[in-house]
This record gives sequence, structure tokens and C-alpha cells, in this order.
Amino acid sequence: MTIKIRLPGGVLKVKQRHELRRREHKGEVPVWQFGKYFVIWWPSTIPDRPSKSSNTNEELEMNLPSTGEKARKLYASWLCESDCRGAH
Repeated sequence: MTIKIRLPGGVLKVKQRHELRRREHKGEVPVWQFGKYFVIWWPSTIPDRPSKSSNTNEELEMNLPSTGEKARKLYASWLCESDCRGAH
């Protein structure tokens, strides 16, 4: 059973391990585990499905196993942009 909460800037999802998608399991989006549940943040800046039309270096880098750090940096930059916009 997946719970989706649409929020400004993205979607917060709550899932069990067997419901995780490949990109969530690999850490390409921020994922936190609480017991047997996983909380996933899909920012609207990350497409829900990967593009098949072009394979840029950025997309190839996103598919590497060590992408958890890249997803955290992307999320941190998104937060900064949101905070900076709200401050004006």
C-alpha cells in the first residue's frame, strides 16, 4: 500500500520495501527508512520516469550505484532554492 502526499515542489511517498521502484531502491531520490516503511521524496525537478530519448553524462551519472550522495546534493540545492525564493 503506497501513500502519496502531493506537496509544493514534489511528492512525499510512504512504501514498504517490496513496493520500492528501482530509482528509489538505488538512492537516486532521497529515501529514509522508519522500521518497515520507507519515506521517499520525489522533487518535481526529477522526472518520474527517466528519459529514453537521450543519454547525457548527467543521466549516466544518475544511474551509478553511488548516486545517494548526488540525490542528497540535488535535494539540498532544491531546498536552498525554495528557501531563497521564500526570503524575497
